[in-house]
Amino acid sequence: MFGAWGEPDHEGSIATIHAAFDAGINFIDTADVYSQGESEVIVGKALAGARRDDVVLATKVHGQMGVPLGAKGGDPNMRGTSRRWIVREVENSLRRLDTDWIDLYQVHRPDPYTDVEETLSALTDLQREGKIRAFGSSTFPAHQIVQAQWVSERRGLGRFVTEQPPYSLLVRGIEADVLPVAQDFGMGVLPWSPLAGGWLSGGYRKDKDLPESMRRNRIPGRFDMSSPENQRKLEAADALGKLADDSGLSLIHLALAFVMQHPGVTAPIIGPRTMDHLQSQIGAAEVTLSTDILDAIDEIVPPGVTVSSFDGGYQPPSLVDPFLRRRRTS
Repeated sequence: MFGAWGEPDHEGSIATIHAAFDAGINFIDTADVYSQGESEVIVGKALAGARRDDVVLATKVHGQMGVPLGAKGGDPNMRGTSRRWIVREVENSLRRLDTDWIDLYQVHRPDPYTDVEETLSALTDLQREGKIRAFGSSTFPAHQIVQAQWVSERRGLGRFVTEQPPYSLLVRGIEADVLPVAQDFGMGVLPWSPLAGGWLSGGYRKDKDLPESMRRNRIPGRFDMSSPENQRKLEAADALGKLADDSGLSLIHLALAFVMQHPGVTAPIIGPRTMDHLQSQIGAAEVTLSTDILDAIDEIVPPGVTVSSFDGGYQPPSLVDPFLRRRRTS
């Protein structure tokens, strides 16, 4: 949320990052594609000096680079997880972050055009060179997590040690397979969007007008109330809001505590754009949800259920491309 996609003021963003560090947060996650590298630049400024040694720094590779915000197309070689692009792009991230090493370098999405062995081989070489300390995956389905672990063992390569999936009160699909698989392989799990893209911020209630947000303007389909799935999300968000009220909690703290309390989760990644956003989320780590509250949550959104298919993260080509679903090409 720092840069053109969210908060354009660098000094304000840096102040928010420093406040997070002062509150005890010691891990920061970004990506090359966030605001086309601007987020990494801001993070690099925030980490200048002695702070760098005290912070676990993560970034990601995969998304299309080299195009203006909102533009289509771009150089097809400036994206993906081929050896050619990873080796080139890690240098760009190191330069933007103004650091000599990245603690956790993550593959932002599966790449259907690159064999995972090629990806793991390139990441292993970067790890041996000291440019990255560890590497992980993000939004991988369970079977591809298993495949990557198998290839690492079979080929004597480094392995994904973390997974960064979507997970929230409204997006519980990973409970069925990704979380158990990650636990089996001893992987750290760093869920993204624990507030479901703002739906669990407390502003989405049936008796209120929908709040304005930069995210809503950027990805309007996830907030289009003519969609039955979004209507179901509103119903669930409202019910969860009432549960939080009855429990004496903010919905934000309820949502973050729910994600943190799963035994397979290492830590959720919060995405504050402003200092006020950060302050509303700090303190959730002190909340423990009772069995009664957890059971009530399960009544609203059952375990393993993702309310809207738009929020599940990665959509494989077998679902996106109709010609891979039994359709003839002529």
